[in-house]
Amino acid sequence: MNRRTFLSSTTAAAAVLGFPTIVRAQGGPLRIGFPLPLTGPFAAIAADQKRGAELAVDELNAKGGVLGRKVEVLFRDDELKPATGAQRTKELIENQNVDFVVGGLAAHVQMAINEQTKKAGKLYISISQSDEISAKPDTSPITFHEALNPTITGRAVGGWAVQNLGKRWWIVYADYAWGKQNNAVFTDVVQKAGGTVLGATPYPLGKPEFSAHIPKIQAAKPEVLLAATPGADGVAFMKQAISFGMKKEMKILVPLHFLYYAKEGGADLYADVYGGTNFYWELAETMPQAKKFVDAFMKKFGIPPDGYAGDGYNGILEVARGATLAKSTDSEKVADALRKNATYDHYKGKQFWRACDNKSFQDLWLVKGRAQAKGDWGYFEVTGKVPVDEKLDRTCAEKGHA
Repeated sequence: MNRRTFLSSTTAAAAVLGFPTIVRAQGGPLRIGFPLPLTGPFAAIAADQKRGAELAVDELNAKGGVLGRKVEVLFRDDELKPATGAQRTKELIENQNVDFVVGGLAAHVQMAINEQTKKAGKLYISISQSDEISAKPDTSPITFHEALNPTITGRAVGGWAVQNLGKRWWIVYADYAWGKQNNAVFTDVVQKAGGTVLGATPYPLGKPEFSAHIPKIQAAKPEVLLAATPGADGVAFMKQAISFGMKKEMKILVPLHFLYYAKEGGADLYADVYGGTNFYWELAETMPQAKKFVDAFMKKFGIPPDGYAGDGYNGILEVARGATLAKSTDSEKVADALRKNATYDHYKGKQFWRACDNKSFQDLWLVKGRAQAKGDWGYFEVTGKVPVDEKLDRTCAEKGHA
């Protein structure tokens, strides 16, 4: 039987048995599925993730791929909708026969992605903030979480802010999983530090209209306003806050800063606004790993990477590292290899996977908006570093792990 006949008969048999009909010859490309919201309020951040993943694939293939196989990444728009994210992931697994899944950019969508990867037995590295993705009952032995999470961000950023910006707070947050988690964590941090949360204002994600709420916030006279208004919603919020004069009345804090939204809104919008980040491109001035990453990114795309580019980059490189260590693309073997070889350093210093929950622990930085941008992209200045510390997250027992 020749090779063509063999593949044809194998495909037919698979169809009869109800298995996915795509059959790749041994030595074919290693495929990584990558659902992300390429449209909607998170589109700019998703594009950042996508570029980071593309750079990682280029670097892997320039070195001969993984296990002698070329690496391919298949991007799919999840439209920031859980049902669409689940469907796109299922299609990637069943129709495209991907070996692994990396991606997700909303807490509620990545949970839907994770349900599909668990059912199919495919290793998934989530690269979006979520407290529940690494906790029971949602996690699994083949679910990994690369990004920061609201607990880590809230404890690091909030702990600093309540001591340095003020103890009377108001919180505005997007009314979905990530926003609710931020509201809960920051409230806890403020109260434990002796501060007071005067009130909280939820709003529908993607519908950033705050004018009816702002007078009530101003009347309460908070010292600190936390704006958990992600993506493009943050630009809209800052414009409205400035138009009402809120910057003159209180300090404004965000859980995370994003470079591309600062570019969209302009330096005036984010001047003196504090926030956290898992990476800022000017770290290249002091860190060799960051310089290598930023230089390669700039060469390929003509713009600097932001934090989620690093998450996308790491997600791809970590499934590749795991497969190389395991000498296999079997998800359980790759997951075991990553846990046993937990430390990695691809672009910003050492990180590690915690064995109990497959959570990545890493340094993060505090940044503040500059009154005037430094060059084309220097919208923030680094004001501090929060070193990697497991105590910033919930314990394994608190997450339901034995």
